Amino acid sequence: MTVSSARALKGPGRLTRRRTRRGANPQWQFLRGFLKHPVMVGSIIPSSRRLINRMLGPVDWENTKLFVEYGPGVGTFTRPILERLPADATLLTIDTNPEFTSYLKESIDDERLVAVNGSAADVAKILADRGFDKADYVLSGLPFSTLPPGIGDAIAKATGEVVRPGGAFLVYQFSPKVLDFIKPHFDRIDRGFEWINVPPATLFWAWRESKKD
Repeated sequence: MTVSSARALKGPGRLTRRRTRRGANPQWQFLRGFLKHPVMVGSIIPSSRRLINRMLGPVDWENTKLFVEYGPGVGTFTRPILERLPADATLLTIDTNPEFTSYLKESIDDERLVAVNGSAADVAKILADRGFDKADYVLSGLPFSTLPPGIGDAIAKATGEVVRPGGAFLVYQFSPKVLDFIKPHFDRIDRGFEWINVPPATLFWAWRESKKD
């Protein structure tokens, strides 16, 4: 376990699950969210642990102060991010589904988590309203290829503006079309593929290059 992981797990209440008023389990909550908003949820099955580990592998956790997650759903990535995040950092999640946002607030007891109901296209305002300027990393599993017209472009542009130099936009998709959205806004894009997932996913790490002196 890294030093940052150890720090993040100290203290009572870290990542403990509260008893929700409805008693809904994550699988049922995820399925219900997919059925109600299929255009906004990429898959009917949460991501595999292998995909999660690969997607988060390049993150420089020691130097991460603000991590942003789009479309966290029931916290499939949220919990592993919190396990790695330094004790003094913040994880800000943005979801258009208020039921998912409420579920995260009720099921995860961690002061580093800020769960927001809103659109990823408004990420700059959401950050500014909470005293943040730039994010170190932004993660998204939103299905760019099926989003309403204009939304994918708006999200990609807004993300390119909030990611700090040296940071990255981490994207996992079931269609490679997302590359058309993110390529204009980032300096370098690394690409991978994960077969051990249902369905198999294409992975992208879109980097903002560090400013040179």
